[in-house]
Amino acid sequence: MTPVIAETADIATCVALRRKVFIEEQGIAEADELDDLDGQAIHLLATIDTRPVGTARLLRKGATGKIGRVCVLAEARGTGLGAALIRAGIAHFAADPSCDTVYLSAQVPALGFYEKLGFTAEGPAYDDAGIPHRDMTLPLSR
Repeated sequence: MTPVIAETADIATCVALRRKVFIEEQGIAEADELDDLDGQAIHLLATIDTRPVGTARLLRKGATGKIGRVCVLAEARGTGLGAALIRAGIAHFAADPSCDTVYLSAQVPALGFYEKLGFTAEGPAYDDAGIPHRDMTLPLSR
């Protein structure tokens, strides 16, 4: 049961995972979760035995890569899959020499998770869809 993480064009599956975790589990409004950026993003899909269990969305703005919409289904949490998704996102941006920083907006309770992956929190907490978040960055070493 080794997870596989790969880029996918199957946005519908990624959105279905996000709907389950963010809208159904966390109570985030659909209007806050679903936006018009999916079509311009790279989507990572994590599967276990071909079953979709996690996703992340990658966007670029200038020299900064953004990892967002990271979610893992409840039954796959605690397995290291979330960290593997983040590492895959970092690797994607690190492969591009014009990208020098990776950014994400972390739910405050997850700050320690991202710090273990090398991210540093910056600035004050702010509300995003009713959940406190902080910006976090990771400079890419060259």
